[in-house]
Amino acid sequence: MYWRHEQIVRLSAWPTKVEARLYNLAKRALARFGDIRMEMRGLKTLDLIVQEDAWIIVDRALNDIPIAAWTDFEDEETRGLHEPVICELRYYHGHAGLVIKKVLRRMEEGLGEMLDDGEEPGQVIAFPGPRDDG
Repeated sequence: MYWRHEQIVRLSAWPTKVEARLYNLAKRALARFGDIRMEMRGLKTLDLIVQEDAWIIVDRALNDIPIAAWTDFEDEETRGLHEPVICELRYYHGHAGLVIKKVLRRMEEGLGEMLDDGEEPGQVIAFPGPRDDG
């Protein structure tokens, strides 16, 4: 479990929301695989660590120093699966804002690939209509 994002001084932090689709994907991946570390293709030395309490962008060339992190997810039991999740976004690096959107796209792609079972997509089956017993 990665914890350095709790020890290093952050430059800034503010409340934000993550899309329900991405949050639910992360929860499914965590349930299946446990904590995940993903290389961020196209972002040189950056990795993303996905764990229950935080998603942390780290720079492996700088001894895994945190760049940014999504923490303090407010996943209430009453939240609908389609509703975004409020959390805190923390910046630890002056240029963290430049990679946030790319990291979220790569995260969605990577987790989607991990969870792909290679099966055919599901089908919608129509329920039979009312019977005419007449």
